Amino acid sequence: MGWCPRYETSAKLVKKMAKMHSRRKGKSGSKRPSHATIPEWITQTPEEIEQKIIELAKQGLTSAMIGTVLRDTYGIPSTKLVIKQKITEVMKREGLYPAFPEDFRNLVRRALALRRHLEGHPKDLHSKYGLQKIESKIRRLQKYYKKKGVIPQNFKYNPETAATIIR
Repeated sequence: MGWCPRYETSAKLVKKMAKMHSRRKGKSGSKRPSHATIPEWITQTPEEIEQKIIELAKQGLTSAMIGTVLRDTYGIPSTKLVIKQKITEVMKREGLYPAFPEDFRNLVRRALALRRHLEGHPKDLHSKYGLQKIESKIRRLQKYYKKKGVIPQNFKYNPETAATIIR
């Protein structure tokens, strides 16, 4: 059966119309709970957690992966709550943070994978469009990180030499 406005509640209809006309996804979604205190199940000291972060970073894990390991294996929901620092701050202090930020490297990795795909499938127009969108995101992020001083001012994204960014 088709959509009929009289069978929908007004709140549902308003939400649907706002979603249609604002081009946004709406308010629903998971939110991180706001905790002001350290949970009682955490038995590790902040120093032990920092050592675990350093150990995992030396194994080559990214900050997001380290956070996932700490959450799933050690039951630490938020390192910022316990050690009062972000994982990236600990990695930077120890000299283990890569030269390029993680989100930038992930976009470059996706662009390289799409380029490899397009070498074998040159007529895949949807993937060509996707590559254009990813590379425009890379250029916007590059501009932002240059302004913030995270990457060098003379850096320019080049698809031919992009593999050096990932390493």
